Order: sequence, then C-alpha cells, then structure tokens
Amino acid sequence: MNNVCRIGVFYDGSYFTYAQFYFYSEKKVGWLSFVPFHRLIEQFVSSKEQRYAAHRVVYASWHQGLFHSAQTSEKQFQIERNRHIDLVHAGIEPKYVPMPPNGQEKGVDVSLAIDAMERAMEGKIDVAVLVTGDGDLTPLVRALMKHGVRVGLLYFEYESSQRTSHVNRRLLDACNYALNVNQLEHTPQAAAIFKGLFRQPQGVVARN
Repeated sequence: MNNVCRIGVFYDGSYFTYAQFYFYSEKKVGWLSFVPFHRLIEQFVSSKEQRYAAHRVVYASWHQGLFHSAQTSEKQFQIERNRHIDLVHAGIEPKYVPMPPNGQEKGVDVSLAIDAMERAMEGKIDVAVLVTGDGDLTPLVRALMKHGVRVGLLYFEYESSQRTSHVNRRLLDACNYALNVNQLEHTPQAAAIFKGLFRQPQGVVARN
C-alpha cells in the first residue's frame, strides 16, 4: 500500500465563491484562501485515514459556469481574473462550463462528476474530497466508493441577508466523513485553525 494518502479535491466553484463573499463581506473575517484550506483538508483526512503515513492533496479542480465576455461587466471580469490567479497559485485546475444566456448554471455537477470519476478510474487518488452541498452529486459519491475511493465532504452552513447555505442530507449521509467548516469557528480547539483560513486581500471587489 502507498504510504501517502493521495487526496483529490473537487470544488463546486459557485458554492465556494458564495462562502468566500459571505465570510469577507458579512462576517468580515477575511478572504477564505485556498492554500490553508488545502492544509485543513489534509489535516481532516489524516484524522480519518490513519493507516497512511502522510496525507497530501495531489490534485484539485474548480468547476464553475463562466459568462461570455459580452455578458460580463468590468466588475465581474475583475473578480473572475483575481479568482483565476488565486486558483493558479494554489495549483487548482480551473474547469469552466459556458453559461447560457439566462444565467443559470448548467452542467457544472456533470463536469465535476466526470473529472472525479476519471481520477478515480486512473487510480490517481485514494480519497476524493467534495466541496459542495449539492445533493445531485450523491450518485457520484456511491460510484467513487464502488471504485475503492473513499469520499470526504467539506461544506458550509450559514444564513445571511444575501443567501442561505445548507448541505443536502442525502449527500451528507452518503459520504464516509464530513466537516462543517463554519463549526470550526465555535469549537475552542479549532478556533486558531479557522482563523488561519483567511487573509486580508488586496484590491478585492465585493459583490453588492
């Protein structure tokens, strides 16, 4: 057996982005940053997969709808540009899905599922960590497990003036283990870990 647990991280991009703006604009704790978030994932998985000597994120991908330039404002373009730079610096592979004219994301869950299954069938990951709350990905979880890949879930639960975020119960129950990131803030032994997930960014443009 490989002594290193190979972790693949699969981001529901819009889901994570909404959490970033919630923490930054409403909680005012800073900008949720990818590098410390990956360290949190490694620490969390290591507490669950103790048969390995080490635990490393070896693959990460970002799945999100992307508007055509004709439908993108200057403000949104700046946000997307800054995000893309952050993804590149963190070693996360962006996988964008074209947005239809009505602005409703379609096919992002399919893109994420195909990507995760490809990594699993190639034997490149031991654990898949999904960053989402979308119940439509429950069949993916079961398919990954059939191929010997254990599945972790990191999710956000919050209510704000802009949005409410919850995790689908079927998805939560299907995974091998899960972590509610928001709960770290209220857990004394994890408060420092939670604080370390954020940075004060330069020139971030918040959504209205």
